[in-house]
Amino acid sequence: MSQSAVDLPLPDADETGPYALMGTARAKPGEADALETHLLSLVAPTRLETGALAYHVHRDRNDPDLFAFYEVWSSREALAAHLKQPYIAAFLADRTRYLEGDLQIRWLRMASRYPTRL
Repeated sequence: MSQSAVDLPLPDADETGPYALMGTARAKPGEADALETHLLSLVAPTRLETGALAYHVHRDRNDPDLFAFYEVWSSREALAAHLKQPYIAAFLADRTRYLEGDLQIRWLRMASRYPTRL
């Protein structure tokens, strides 16, 4: 993840939906299971955070070394607070142990209406 990836983009002036992102992570050879274990350990505590609307980790069916994640937050500020959580900071500091390359993140603008009830 480059420095620009952690600089959360500002929402557009007319944006009313939640703050979302998706990303991918490719495991180093032989590290996919360890990466999956680590990524899955982040799910439960993250979902308990204030402002977490959705947090999902996926493993590619055809390429088991490739993981995708999708996050939806009530606001940019909620995501910024998430990134400061000790378990997230620890993962980000240790990620090169597991990753080939770095996290690839796309910052999303919600085009559809986000449901008020799930």
